[in-house]
Amino acid sequence: MDYPKTIEYLFTRLPLFSRIGAAAYKADLSNIQALCKQLGNPENKFKSIHVAGTNGKGSTSHMLAAILQKSGYKTGLYTSPHLHDFRERIRINGHMIPENNVVEFTELIQDSIEQIEPSFFEITVAMAFDWFAKEEIDIAVIETGLGGRLDSTNIIIPEVSVITNISYDHMDLLGETLQKIAFEKAGIIKTGIPVVIGEEQAGVKNVFLQVAGEKGSPIHFASRKRFPGEWKTEKQLLFVQLTEVHNNTKKNFYLDLPGLYQLKNIVTVAEVISILNQKGFLIPDLAMQQALKQVKSLTGLHGRWDILHENPLIVTDVGHNEEGMKAIAKQIENTTHEELHLIIGIVKDKSVQKILRHLPAMANYYFTRAQIPRALPETELAAIAESIGLKGRSFPNVKQALEAAVLNANPKDLVLICGSVFLAGEVNLKEISF
Repeated sequence: MDYPKTIEYLFTRLPLFSRIGAAAYKADLSNIQALCKQLGNPENKFKSIHVAGTNGKGSTSHMLAAILQKSGYKTGLYTSPHLHDFRERIRINGHMIPENNVVEFTELIQDSIEQIEPSFFEITVAMAFDWFAKEEIDIAVIETGLGGRLDSTNIIIPEVSVITNISYDHMDLLGETLQKIAFEKAGIIKTGIPVVIGEEQAGVKNVFLQVAGEKGSPIHFASRKRFPGEWKTEKQLLFVQLTEVHNNTKKNFYLDLPGLYQLKNIVTVAEVISILNQKGFLIPDLAMQQALKQVKSLTGLHGRWDILHENPLIVTDVGHNEEGMKAIAKQIENTTHEELHLIIGIVKDKSVQKILRHLPAMANYYFTRAQIPRALPETELAAIAESIGLKGRSFPNVKQALEAAVLNANPKDLVLICGSVFLAGEVNLKEISF
């Protein structure tokens, strides 16, 4: 098979959660264990950091990878989903896995695919672990896909486990209470391995304390160690002054991810780096400062308050649940603009009304959908939105919605595309006339 045929095979032969939802979710680790056993257990051949959480785990993973890379470590990065290219999921020092490696790996395990019938996600995890091991990386940052306890990535024994935060998402699979969701995320905590909790949340703190206690794992609440004493946005950068709680030491950072929600993530990242240094890694402050200023160029991260155009300001953000939309609403308030043009599409299995209720009524809405089976039809989305006072027009795809928004927008307006990772992935400014 050539690369296009290989990708077509993977996308059509294997159950893909991003397209069909819960039917593609495998609630045990037997498939990934069987796949990795056939590959010689590559997950045991490199060091790793394991990152879970409802929101922020992607940004946190990319920041950590950038810092490790800038510190001289050959760094693997596994994340999901991708925006444009399947290979975005699997990188070493920012470089995507080569097409020929994807082809060779798929051909190697084709018989296993037929026998085991793994999901798309399970195959991509095995592919990443196999490539990382063969390339003899120093360390990998591994982002969970969904949950933690039963996530396919949860066969690694990391240097440190990271849980960014807990909020409502994927309740049909992870549980309908924050405590149940936290328990699933806490499944990445390993015996004796330190765990960093990004946000100390009263409703779920005890879940983490209990699991960590049972496993003898040192637990670190990042927000107890540091806080953003000062911050401000400067063009496409976020300036943050992190203050150490125990001695009031202040360190300045510029981050090329200007979303205000990154203030929480950088606190988490700083604590993880502190622990890695205690474990013998050599990660100087200068490397961290340099890396955070160029996360996007070092790792290829996009979609986090990603500024695509100015005059009008066009931004994409992959926030897609209630907490994510709260953060987006706060960012809108802190962004200078005249009128707001909001292009939104949401998948069917989300709490749509709860997500929409955080958005401003004073905006021009363009309801649309990503081109996947899970997407909520734009007319249904518009009807739900109208029931809570959000009015606008419907468009069958993001291209038409963006064309309409750009046509209506003045130079000082804000055009925002949000609500779904997959919608953000379909934005192509080259198709739009300004």
